[in-house]
Amino acid sequence: MVELTEKFTQAVDYARIAHGQQVRKGSGIPYLYHLLGVASLVIGYGGTEDQAIAGLLHDVLEDCGAAHEQNIRDKFGDVVADIVLDCTDGSMEDKAEHSSPEGRRRDWLTRKIAYLNHVRHESAEALLVSACDKLHNASAIVVDLEDPAVGREVFDRFTASREDTLAYYYSLSTILFDRASPVARVFSAAVARMHELAGVEAPRELQDC
Repeated sequence: MVELTEKFTQAVDYARIAHGQQVRKGSGIPYLYHLLGVASLVIGYGGTEDQAIAGLLHDVLEDCGAAHEQNIRDKFGDVVADIVLDCTDGSMEDKAEHSSPEGRRRDWLTRKIAYLNHVRHESAEALLVSACDKLHNASAIVVDLEDPAVGREVFDRFTASREDTLAYYYSLSTILFDRASPVARVFSAAVARMHELAGVEAPRELQDC
């Protein structure tokens, strides 16, 4: 059983402050909800305290800025910082360089394909955190798809098209199975349900165009 120390409590507070007033897309739910959810999944799948802390902080660089890297390294150690880096497919500053919808879509595709290639080889420690992050996201999409008030309009919240979003999640599911991740079976079921509710019968992997 993992023992959670004051270091974990400090990480919760760091995430709360860093993400400030950020909310989940399409809702008024504080973003901390997602971070706590990822950390909980990491713990549930047998992760260490450092992995759980990385789950809390995995979006800090992406959503709050690359300057947080050194702070995370100083406060929580190299193991946590390295996992956070492994889970990051682009910093807030990188994403801000693209202002047009087409530029953002193209940047999304480039980043996601690079991230998929990265996940194929990242450390087992980082893979667990990445998988739990994606499982929490996929589960949230399924919940919205099952909600008559949202349904397929959930895909309008994302930078990518419905088809590319689904292809990204399907690609992740095949990688998690290839790497024998403990999260693979549950994640694959969520992705299959996502495709069913979205009305897409033939899954495909994400490819550059």
